[in-house]
Amino acid sequence: MRIAIIGQSLFGQEVYSRLRKEGHQVVGVFTIPDKDGKADPLALEAEKDHVPVFKFPRWRLKGKALPEVVEQYKSLGAQLNVLPFCSQFIPMEVINAPEHGSIIYHPSLLPRHRGASAINWTLIHGDKKGGFTVFWADDGLDTGDILLQKECDVLPDDTVSSLYNRFLFPEGVNGMVEAVRLITEGKAPRIPQTEEGATYEGIQKKENAKINWDQPAEAIHNWIRGNDKVPGAWTEANGQMLTFFGSTLNDNGLVPEGDTLDIPGASQPGIITKVGLVLFGNDGKMLVVKNIQLEDGKMIPACHFFKSAESTTLELTEEELVTAETIRDAWQRILPNVAEIESSTDFFKSGAASVDVVRLIEEVKLQCNGLELENEDVYMATTFGDFIQMLIRKLRGEDGEEEQAIDYVGKGTPRSPLSSSQIYDPPSRILRLKMCDMDSSCGWASKEGEINRSELLEEASWKMWEKTWTRKMEKTRWRLADLMEEHQEELATIEAIDSGAVYTLALKTHVGMSIQTFRYFAGWCDKIQGTTIPINQARPNRNLTFTKKEPVGVCGIVIPWNYPLMMLSWKTAACLAAGNTLVIKPAQVTPLTALKFAELTVKAGIPKGVVNVLPGSGSLVGQRLSDHPDVRKIGFTGSTEIGKHIMKSCALSNVKKVSLELGGKSPLIIFADCDLSKAIQMGMSSVFFNKGENCIAAGRLFLENSIHDQFVQKVVEEVKKLKIGDPLDRATNHGPQNHHAHLQKLIEYCQKGVKEGATLVYGGKQVSRPGFFFEPTIFTNVEDHMFVAQEESFGPIMIISRFPDGDIDGVLQRANATEFGLASGVFTQNINKALYVSDKLQAGTVFINTYNKTDVAAPFGGFKQSGFGKDLGEAALNEYLKIKTVTFEY
Repeated sequence: MRIAIIGQSLFGQEVYSRLRKEGHQVVGVFTIPDKDGKADPLALEAEKDHVPVFKFPRWRLKGKALPEVVEQYKSLGAQLNVLPFCSQFIPMEVINAPEHGSIIYHPSLLPRHRGASAINWTLIHGDKKGGFTVFWADDGLDTGDILLQKECDVLPDDTVSSLYNRFLFPEGVNGMVEAVRLITEGKAPRIPQTEEGATYEGIQKKENAKINWDQPAEAIHNWIRGNDKVPGAWTEANGQMLTFFGSTLNDNGLVPEGDTLDIPGASQPGIITKVGLVLFGNDGKMLVVKNIQLEDGKMIPACHFFKSAESTTLELTEEELVTAETIRDAWQRILPNVAEIESSTDFFKSGAASVDVVRLIEEVKLQCNGLELENEDVYMATTFGDFIQMLIRKLRGEDGEEEQAIDYVGKGTPRSPLSSSQIYDPPSRILRLKMCDMDSSCGWASKEGEINRSELLEEASWKMWEKTWTRKMEKTRWRLADLMEEHQEELATIEAIDSGAVYTLALKTHVGMSIQTFRYFAGWCDKIQGTTIPINQARPNRNLTFTKKEPVGVCGIVIPWNYPLMMLSWKTAACLAAGNTLVIKPAQVTPLTALKFAELTVKAGIPKGVVNVLPGSGSLVGQRLSDHPDVRKIGFTGSTEIGKHIMKSCALSNVKKVSLELGGKSPLIIFADCDLSKAIQMGMSSVFFNKGENCIAAGRLFLENSIHDQFVQKVVEEVKKLKIGDPLDRATNHGPQNHHAHLQKLIEYCQKGVKEGATLVYGGKQVSRPGFFFEPTIFTNVEDHMFVAQEESFGPIMIISRFPDGDIDGVLQRANATEFGLASGVFTQNINKALYVSDKLQAGTVFINTYNKTDVAAPFGGFKQSGFGKDLGEAALNEYLKIKTVTFEY
């Protein structure tokens, strides 16, 4: 479709890029004029693609469209106008010109919060649900017919930025693309907006953002967070205007100690504490503000309000002076309209916007050996001189922040002086991360020598029943999820380096779903309950019988190397929600995100002994967890062979509870009546997702004869387009295999396939470059008896077999002729056929016209030798609970 994009910002840029990737022709981009010599991101992106860009300062004058503007627009012949984010008033001569009209993105659930500042008002009103609307433009103010809406929960401490970044931006881009797709397919609805519940609030401006103190704490909190970022909620205190940012509710009821700050109109003075400024509503409840912007524009941590500014100016070394000049050059690139960057140059007063903050942080990371600043660091040091002082203090480690003290104690052995044991011992708790190698002398050691093997488990077995399995612990789970989100880029980078996952996939799936999992199970912490059961009465007395669901106790979690953090999260989140303590054994080759996760649990406030991490080999650490009499549950994801061994050990040790998610050879049946383009896309994803290191990967594709050749031809074409390379390169589609032994296994697997007579259509060998890179591979003419038809590759190898047209029962028999039953899939547009096949497939998960679509709320687990027990969803909680029946007579 020929599309005109009218809008601006990174959001507009992303929508533009996605629509082009979908195959649409963008005939022109209309955006705002350059600001301070800088083009809008949407304009920059379009200019790179040589798409015509127009920067009209206005579209109309005195309410009438400018003829020359309308003429230039109409000359492009657009069939649809897409307005992803547009701050200009577009005349109806342009809105109605295209064949399909115009669609607009609005960040609220229309008809609520029509008009500008919709995100602000969603938070100010304390809405529990937020979201966005894509609607058909009309001559009203956000009153056009609705095309689609998406909603999300608004979290208690969401700000404009967090809500936008978490949902409104990424899902909004997806929504715009989906809307265009619906229009292209002729399926786009036009749902008239109701006036019921309709609201309109104007642009929230600084002069209107003064805080009204005569209201409850929650309302004040909503006002502050609703004005966070812009324009900023403010009050008069201490003889000046103070603007507050970073509000959270404080509902623990404890009034902290600190210096008082008198605030005219407030029911009580504020208190400057080490955690921030504590404020009070007229209901006596509290909120905490993290940062304060002073009247001169400088932002400071609220806890520093009464502290004098840094009295000394650092004298820079020669090396630091070089760093300062390097950063000065970065400022100059970001602020091209400034003739010379001086010490007094103010970043924001010189025209920088929020996107430039991100750019500056990335420049610092690049130029200063990976030093990671926070957005707030830039807002708190807005002049170049202050920024350099702040930066050098951080580089010297003199920034005054309290760091988590960590002691590493190594116990050497003659053969392995460094790696046999390390103990990670944060203050106020013991959180042991013992590094074991293959040396059998390692054991579970301390610096004094061998100790009782159960010592760590005794730490995990502290009296958690009174202290952890309460509503209070729900907050630590939420905090942990928030910390994981704050550190998501770091976690994704670690995951990419450690497992070979492509960074973008690691960010979205490995880390993204981990965060979702902890948030989902945090909600279960206070909802685990038993039932009352009517039983036969023992007359003349009566009876009451009820059940209680209790934690199992100490659990061992053994996770694989393909999704190190996500598999940890799937099991750990449910285990913690059920009230257990646990020992996590990450895969020997991918321990790094587990160790970072342990650090975040400390920061989240999870108590001593609850979470423990033991890296090391499975034959040592995993085996001892399985054998240990104090461990009451093992959750394992890995190979069927090792799963059988663990099950045996669990039985012999203490008949401990066990759940196993094991190997797979998942069949994917593709019928000729499918949506072929989607089947090709999903078929590739079913095999090559995460470079094939995916437990539910489609181990064998069954193609109906009449589409076989076309499917294979198209898949080969698409596979050739995949970029293989550095997983940290954002353009990479296919990263390296996890480790050398696995690479060799894949090479041997393909050699067996060729030897048995399967046709190697593409790939089958290591990529000629350093690293464990393996070509995406396609085999056809695979017969049922062949090794590659029966055994899992756990790599990017597509195994294709034919089946006769119409032979549904025959292909089902072949698909089920395996001892595995983890997942399966079917592509057909015949609903009866789809349901029939899903009934007959012997697998724990059946995907219909999709694949790899797992969700934190949907149970996940296999049949047959793919294991038993469930991860995710409510069902996962039962894996970490035991049911007690209580009966008494009265």
